Parts: sequence; structure tokens; C-alpha cells
Amino acid sequence: MTETVLVVDDVPQNLRLLQAVLGPRGYAVVTATSGEEALERLEGVDLVLLDIVLPGIDGYEVCRRLRAGPRTSFLPVVMVTASGEHEKRKAIEAGADDFVAKPLDHAELLARVRSLLRIKRYHDTIEAQAAQLRRFLSPQVAELVAGDAPSLESHRAEITMLACELRDFTGFAESVEPEEVIQVLREYHAGVGEQIHRFEGTLDRFAGGRLTMFFNDPVPCPDAPERAVRLAVAIRNRVWELAEQWTRRGYDLHPAIGIDQGHATLGRIGFEGRSDYAAIGRVTVFAERLGEAAEPGQILVSQRIHAASETIVIARSLGELGLRGLARPVQAFDVVGLQAAPGSAMGRGTAA
Repeated sequence: MTETVLVVDDVPQNLRLLQAVLGPRGYAVVTATSGEEALERLEGVDLVLLDIVLPGIDGYEVCRRLRAGPRTSFLPVVMVTASGEHEKRKAIEAGADDFVAKPLDHAELLARVRSLLRIKRYHDTIEAQAAQLRRFLSPQVAELVAGDAPSLESHRAEITMLACELRDFTGFAESVEPEEVIQVLREYHAGVGEQIHRFEGTLDRFAGGRLTMFFNDPVPCPDAPERAVRLAVAIRNRVWELAEQWTRRGYDLHPAIGIDQGHATLGRIGFEGRSDYAAIGRVTVFAERLGEAAEPGQILVSQRIHAASETIVIARSLGELGLRGLARPVQAFDVVGLQAAPGSAMGRGTAA
């Protein structure tokens, strides 16, 4: 792949010289004769070779603007300076990665260009890998995996777990063509995934119509119970919107959600070449069992979740509820919606 160097200089002779040096070495050369023109010619550029003295804005200002832009903050910049230490210091302060002095030493220039482009390739590779990770992991976990953070190793933490499922999904999947099942799952996962990212939850796993997610790990979340309840209401509202479309296609699918809080062991699970980040513990079972016990459209929460979020929720007590596979019944609450915020007619994400 040909790498592109943007050469910025207002002297035509210098532009021709640099094209003659870089072109035969396999680099594509784009030129600009002013700072303003340089900022307009950045598309596809891999490195900027930037003179300081330019008409209009000077090279220092061009470099500062590059560093301030989200798309160009890591773009390598080599500034062409006189030999004075003052100019070199100003170039570094403006954000330049390197500098070469006039008159140009062609061998030195090429060495610095090669070095910075090699670093840029490493950076681009890491960014591409992180983008791939974000397709399969929650953003929080993807960032830590990209950095190989020790916090992803096995550890114990208190989390708030949310389990969401499409009620009667199994019967639906058995009664329609596989292509229709896939289409519904794509719509469901996209709708729920959008809300998980919005509330910064960590996706645990998804299988068919069931998704589980949690808060307070790997990134601390002091308002985990409240955030989980707000997420649950947002998911319910979004899936209800999808359910209106599904009903017109003859599918009777509705969300059922359970939320609990407790300690779990978290970390990587899997095998060489394939691993997930997951939570294991009583809290995961309780959240899933509450979701199973919920009627279509219900959000059932444990007593701990209700106590931690009662200032924001409208809920009714269901008393003691027997859950599948558990010896003792548990106190459960049905979240009807969110309390209205001061000065508003309806709380954020309140159910209709």
C-alpha cells in the first residue's frame, strides 16, 4: 500500500526537490503552498512534512490545529526548521513529532519519514484491532482488552446484573423460517445494544432471545442499581416499539427483564484463541430467574435493587416470589416506570 506524504512549502523549488526525494522511494506526494491549503488536503495523508514560514497561518498553527482535530491528532508531523534551538522548541510545543533542519539532509529526512510512518502503521493496526473488538465486546471491555489490562483477570466484585429475554422466543423460532428468526434477532440486538452502550453497561452474553449485562465492572459505576433500572425501562420501551412492527408481521414477542445486585467472580473465560469476559455467581442466577418469572413487559427487581433505586422508580411489591431452582422465595418488585423528574411531565424513560 502506497503511503502519502503531504509536503507544505510556499517555495516551488522546495516542493519539486522534496517530490524528487520522496517519489522514487515509493511515496505518493501531495503538495500545499499555504497553511490553509494544507488543512484542506489531509484526506488520505499518512504524514505531513511542514515548513514553518508560510503565507497566512504559519507551520506552528497548522500543527496545533492538527493536534486539536480528533481525526488528525495522531497524524505524524515533521517540521522543517532552521537550526535554531528556539524554533525546535516551538515545534515540539506545537505538537510536532520530529523536525529536520535546513539545508535538508536527504538521508536524514528519509530516515525520519520511515520511522514515523512505521509508528503510524502500528497505531493504525491497534486502532483497527480495537474497532474489531468493539464489534463483539462492550466498549469498556474492548478498551481494556486492547491494552491487555490486568483488571480483566479473574477477580471478585459487586455488580448489578440485568437479564432480558424475549418471552416465547423459543416457540417463535420453531414456527417460522430461520431467515425470519435472524431478522428479528438483528432488530432486537441492535435496539437493545444501542441502549446498553447509551447507559454504559457491560454486555455479558447473548443467546437467542436472552441477553445479560452488568454494571460496576470492569469500570466502576457508583450508581449501578439506578443505571440498571433506567436501562431496563429504556430497553422495554425500545422493544415495545419493535414489538409493534413484529405484531404486524404476526409475531407475538415481548420483553421480560430481571435485575439483581450481588458479588460475582469476573474475568476471562474460554480457551486459547477465543475468550469472553463474563460474570459468574449467585447474582447472575437470580437476575435470570427474575427475568423468567416476569410476565411479558414486566421488569422484576430484587429487594436490594428496589432499596437502592426507590427514589427514581415507581414500583409495586409482589411480596415473596418463588423462583425456579431456588429453595427459598425472594422479595420482588415490579417496576412500573420512573418517577417524573422535577419540572417535567414524565420521568426519563418512564413507561407509557
